Amino acid sequence: MNTTKLIGSFVQIVYGPKGNVEGFLIRVDGQLVQVVIDKDSEKSSHLVSSLSVGQALVVATRGMPPSNKGLGEHPVHALQKVVSVDGATPRKVAAQKAGYTGRIVRLNYAKHGAPNGYVLDSGDFIHVKPDGFLKFKLKVGDQVTADGDAHFLSTGGGWAVEATSVNGKRLA
Repeated sequence: MNTTKLIGSFVQIVYGPKGNVEGFLIRVDGQLVQVVIDKDSEKSSHLVSSLSVGQALVVATRGMPPSNKGLGEHPVHALQKVVSVDGATPRKVAAQKAGYTGRIVRLNYAKHGAPNGYVLDSGDFIHVKPDGFLKFKLKVGDQVTADGDAHFLSTGGGWAVEATSVNGKRLA
């Protein structure tokens, strides 16, 4: 299908059944249009979750074929590129490798119940595995700076960091 340029205003995020960002609604000439993002695009998920209602958007999309599940309430397009947000080129969103900072607001636990990381007031989740948790001996209220590869959290609030160091100490 051909590329279509949609010019409109952001309405809302569209979530998948597991809480992930599946796309968004944009109002174009008074009509709602759903724009679906690639399910594996953390950058698109992060960008969409940073948008506010009413922001001016220009997006390049391609129409999607009709669903075998029936007709929808509005047209559905697949995102190719966000061209602009409020008239400006969107800034590139990339996972950092260093400098995730915040105060611990709660602990996180592995499936078997052992503490394995920290949730920070910044919204980031710092994963240190149970061994790292025992090594660092941090508690709720402690300040943390972590380095490591990160993935966008499906809740839209921050990054899930696979820590390589915490507060300057390397994780074995």
